[in-house]
Amino acid sequence: MADKGSARRPAGQDLGASSPDRIRNVVLVGPGGSGKTTLVETLLASAGAIPRAGTVRDGTTVCDFDEAESKHGRSVSLAVAPVVHRETKVNLIDTPGYADFVGDVRAGLRAADCALFVIAANDGVDAGTLTLWRECADVGMPRAVVITKLDQARADYDGVLAQAQAAFGDKVMPLYVPERTDGEVTSLAGLLEAGDGSYEDVRGSLIEGVIEESEDETLMDRYLGGEEISSEVLTEDLEKAVARATFFPVVPVCSQTGVGCAELLDLVVTGFPSPQEHPSPDVFTPAGGPAGAIECDPKAPLVAEIVKTTSDPYVGRLSLVRVFSGTLTAEQAVHVSGHFTSFFGAELGHEDHDEDEKVGTLSYAFGRTLVPAEAVVAGDLCAIGRLSRAETGDTLSAADDPRVLRPWSMPEPLLPIAIVAASKADEDKLSQALNRLAAEDPSVRVENNGETHQLVIWSMGEAHADVIMERLAERYSVHVDQVPFVVSLRETFSGSAKGHGRHVKQSGGHGQYAVCDIEVEPLPEGGGFEFVDKVVGGSVPRNFIPSVEKGVRAQMERGVRNGYPVVDLRVTLTDGKAHSVDSSDMAFQMAGGLALREAAGDGAVTMLEPLDTVAVIVPDDLVGTIMSDLSSRRGRLLGTDKVGDHRTVIKAEVPQTELVRYAVDLRSATHGAGSFTRTFAHYEPMPEDVARQIEPRDHH
Repeated sequence: MADKGSARRPAGQDLGASSPDRIRNVVLVGPGGSGKTTLVETLLASAGAIPRAGTVRDGTTVCDFDEAESKHGRSVSLAVAPVVHRETKVNLIDTPGYADFVGDVRAGLRAADCALFVIAANDGVDAGTLTLWRECADVGMPRAVVITKLDQARADYDGVLAQAQAAFGDKVMPLYVPERTDGEVTSLAGLLEAGDGSYEDVRGSLIEGVIEESEDETLMDRYLGGEEISSEVLTEDLEKAVARATFFPVVPVCSQTGVGCAELLDLVVTGFPSPQEHPSPDVFTPAGGPAGAIECDPKAPLVAEIVKTTSDPYVGRLSLVRVFSGTLTAEQAVHVSGHFTSFFGAELGHEDHDEDEKVGTLSYAFGRTLVPAEAVVAGDLCAIGRLSRAETGDTLSAADDPRVLRPWSMPEPLLPIAIVAASKADEDKLSQALNRLAAEDPSVRVENNGETHQLVIWSMGEAHADVIMERLAERYSVHVDQVPFVVSLRETFSGSAKGHGRHVKQSGGHGQYAVCDIEVEPLPEGGGFEFVDKVVGGSVPRNFIPSVEKGVRAQMERGVRNGYPVVDLRVTLTDGKAHSVDSSDMAFQMAGGLALREAAGDGAVTMLEPLDTVAVIVPDDLVGTIMSDLSSRRGRLLGTDKVGDHRTVIKAEVPQTELVRYAVDLRSATHGAGSFTRTFAHYEPMPEDVARQIEPRDHH
């Protein structure tokens, strides 16, 4: 966000807002390539915030300033660009359209009070956009639909409008019809105003749709009785219905010419609610107790939330903040609370933290550019510099009266990437770089697996993983190599066995001598490890019996077949031999390990694999395909249930080895319409034909 290089600056607009009722926070969501970033650019240019619109192709837009965005030609993170229209500040929140970056979309929804669903006239609605529409419907967020790329080849405005109405519901209705001259869109015809009768059928449907949502119960009877309802009355009822999220207007916009921009901004200012009209998140004390509801009032106690964190090489850590209550000022003392673990558990990898900090620089974010601000009132968005411990999702509140907002629902990263540092110098910097990435992006989870000893980054998909790798290299100068991901397999004995361990070495001077005999037998799942001493006659001196156990335990950790830990085992020491001079603790440890390895011969060891319970949500017409795919992954189907309209959840137990790339495979098989969750179920024996394909682990 820092102002550097080719940063675009707002032209002659005062970005400060004096009161919440003069603010609109609008998030733009939609499929990748639908033109969200270009639409923001066109709106900024049409309102005079920038002298001319940049292009995504040239990397000159206000919102696509991240190095990964310039490289890949698509948005990968949330960005904010405010514009002033009709004396109202409109914070345009641009979000990525690609499914891998849904974490930033969720953050944008949290920062906003209303949403514009942007759909291309030459493409249409995809599964991810439909999912986001449902999420907005669940929380009652006001929405409108913007159809872009009207002049593109294969553009089909009427077809895409019909598709949106079929996907989103019959309360999605156009306010305008694009008019063309010589094949180009040159203007919009408003449907609320009486025209020349050219669009009477469409206008009639719109008027009836608005009247159905009117609080005036007599209006429909008057309209059906032949009374001409004034455009002023219709507009007032329309704006109320939009704010209540019961009516969803459609506005066509041509980003190439700017046609439709003024109409869209008018709708945002007059139809969408101010922050004061939007419900605030649940609020608690840092101890977890209930706290009173917060008010969107600049005079109330401060409560704000960090919706995005970035680390910039020029200005350090930057926090994009939504102020829900109170007023934020530079150098103000604030309490920072991060309580992801309290709300969602430790699985996300974000530890709870509470500390007092002082606000550093206070600015309005205009893409990369930071415009200095003296004070930011409730309802507005701003950027704060130098909050050293603050992470995305943290709450900022008054230091003398701290509060914690319930964080928004974070997507679960399900694609693992195992990495190793490319050099010793990279290894020294890797931990800090990963901590910063996780603080910026809650959809990144970093795991140090104690069983496999791998460093694993859990990501949302391959594109997300690529961006993570690029940021490590380019932003933090840390280079890593990807290695095959290892699932935490285990080994166990399938039956009783005996082992003889003999460790005898004599090379002059003090030698090594230890002999032990053991019997092993499997324990039930979860039985752990038992060591039984049945030595008689002192064949193994009492002081060396713990040494045998220690050696057995060490060998169990190293494995006896493929290098995976041995579990659920009873080992009984039955006999042995010692030397009065050459026997030692280490010698009997070696003998104990050798005895266990001998007992493991002749196919006595079975591989155990972890199974996860998965819940896969897919459209009804894909249930058969996905069930067949799960079966091919050695999954055990548990059943299906309906989830709302036209969707089904499939539950199954599937080996973790078959789920390593399932996040990618499911998205491909369902064209983005499928999603899944996974929770650990239990371990069970791996089929021998599969176990024979497991490569032994190297513990060095």
